[in-house]
Amino acid sequence: MENITLLIGIVIVTALVFDFTNGFHDTANAMATTISTGALKPKTAVAMSAVLNLVGAFISVEVAATISKGLINEDSGIEPAVIFAGLVGAIIWNLLTWLAGLPSSSSHALMGGLLGATIAAVGIGAVSVSAVFMKVLIPALVAPLVAGIAAMLATRLTYRISRNAEEGQVAKGYRAGQIASAGLVSLAHGTNDAQKTMGVITLALISGGVLGADADPPLWVIASAGIAIALGTYLGGWRIIRTMGKGLTDIRPAQGFAAQTSSAVTILASSHLGFALSTTQVCSGSIMGCGLGRKGGVVRWSTAGRMVAAWGLTLPAAGLIAAGAALLAVQGDWGVTVVAVASVAAIAAIWFASRREPVDHTNVNDVEPVEVEDAGVVTAAVQAVAPPPTTAMEEAEKASDIPAKTTVSAP
Repeated sequence: MENITLLIGIVIVTALVFDFTNGFHDTANAMATTISTGALKPKTAVAMSAVLNLVGAFISVEVAATISKGLINEDSGIEPAVIFAGLVGAIIWNLLTWLAGLPSSSSHALMGGLLGATIAAVGIGAVSVSAVFMKVLIPALVAPLVAGIAAMLATRLTYRISRNAEEGQVAKGYRAGQIASAGLVSLAHGTNDAQKTMGVITLALISGGVLGADADPPLWVIASAGIAIALGTYLGGWRIIRTMGKGLTDIRPAQGFAAQTSSAVTILASSHLGFALSTTQVCSGSIMGCGLGRKGGVVRWSTAGRMVAAWGLTLPAAGLIAAGAALLAVQGDWGVTVVAVASVAAIAAIWFASRREPVDHTNVNDVEPVEVEDAGVVTAAVQAVAPPPTTAMEEAEKASDIPAKTTVSAP
C-alpha cells in the first residue's frame, strides 16, 4: 500500500508538471494576437492570461469527467504506473514541439499519451473507442474549421461595419476589444485545458483506490491544477507566441479581435458539452480565418502546413513515447525509476537546446523580414468566391502600416 501511495504521489506531481508545460505551451492561444498588434505588452499579457486561467479552472468539471470517466474504462485494471507513462509521453512531445515553435495540441498529447500507455500495458479493450471518436477525433476535425470560418466571417463583418470610420480611433477601439476577447479566451482555456489535468489526477486516484469509480475531482485537485497551469502561462511560451502572432499571417487589431472572439465562443461551447478539444487548433484555425477575411491578407501556408503536420503526429507520437515508457513502468519500481530518470534527462536536453537561440518577452516580435508568400490556391479560391470588403480603415492601415509593424518594447 505504501508503494502504491508513493506511486500515486509521483503521478500527481508528473500530472502537475504536464499542466505547467500545457500552460506555457498554450499561452499563445490567448495572447499571440494581442502581443503582435501591440494591444498589450508581453509580460502584462501573460500575467493577465495566467490569472484568468486560474479562475477558469473553477468554473466547470465536464471536461475533467470526460478524461477520468470517458476515455479509459476504470475497471480495466489500469494502474498508476500506466498513467505515469502516459504523462511522460505527453510532456516530452509538448517540449519537443515547443522547442520547434510549433503550436501543437497539448490536449491531444495528453490523450495520445494516455491511450498509448493503456493499449501497451492493458490492451485495446481498456479504451472506450466510441468516446475517442465522439469526444476527441470528431471535435479535432470540426472545431478548427468552425472557428476558422467564424473568424473569417467576423473579420469581414468587422471591416464592413467600420468601413467609413476614422482609422486611428477604430484601431484603438479594436485594441481595447482585443484585450477583452483575449481575457475571454484565457478564461475559456482554463475551463478546458486545466480540467484535463484534473481528470488525469482523478483517474490516478480512482485507479489507486483512493476515490470511488464515479468520483468528481476534489477541491484540492481543482486548485492545484489551476495554479500549475497559471504558473506555466505566466512563464510564457514565447517561441509559439512568435509563430502564432507573426508566422501565420500579419494580424491587425480588427482581425485579432475577430479571431479571439471566435476562439472563445468555440472553446466555451465545447467545454459546456464536455468535448476535450484542442484549444491550440481552435485558435490557430481562427488566426488563419482572420487572415483570409481581410482584403489583401495572406495566410502563410508553409507555416500552416507544418502546424497541421504536427497536429496529425501528436496523438501517435505521444502515444508511442508513452507506450515505450509503459512497457518499462509496469515492470515494477526499477521500471518506474528508469522512466523517471530518462524523462528528466530528456527534459534537460531540450531545455539546454532551447538556450542556443532564446526567445523571450524582449524579442518575441523581432522576426526576420520574410518575403510575402503567394496567396496560393486556398486563399485565392476563398477570396474569389466572397471577396472581403474594401474599407477606409483598411486603406488607411495599408498606407500607414503602423498596426501591422508595431514592435513591442520590453516592459
